[in-house]
Amino acid sequence: MILSFDEIADWQVFEDLVAAYFKYIQKDSSNNITEVRVEPSGEGTDGGRDILVTFRVSDSIDIFERKWVIQCKFYSNSLSKRNLASINIPSLVHEYGADGYLLVCKNGVTSNVSNMFENFRRKCRLRYTYEIWTGSDFLRRIRLNHEILAEFFPAYYRSL
Repeated sequence: MILSFDEIADWQVFEDLVAAYFKYIQKDSSNNITEVRVEPSGEGTDGGRDILVTFRVSDSIDIFERKWVIQCKFYSNSLSKRNLASINIPSLVHEYGADGYLLVCKNGVTSNVSNMFENFRRKCRLRYTYEIWTGSDFLRRIRLNHEILAEFFPAYYRSL
């Protein structure tokens, strides 16, 4: 059996999956994350912010925070700029005092979205970070986390 999003029923479960990934990331010994705070936006219009994640990271000299605005898109087709048109992404990052914006998609994005994010990275005077995780990127990140697989992908997990 191949790991895919077929077991994810809808966008709400997808958002829960993304939030769970960030809650579990602190347990990964390959990073220096000492604390993770995950704040879902809740019910109703989110204005482009599905999840706010704050990491406390130790670099062995000091502990510092990194905050990310995360938006999840559970679309069957590639995400286009039209799907993001109602959101001013740099203003959203600024509004939450975040360091960056992460777009997590069920599938991929169009070249226009990729180009838009590249322009954000290149031209942002405030040095915000802008990242896209396609569905395959995200699946690669969660495929070794047995707790997430058991909770969100039970059929796949049983086939292991």
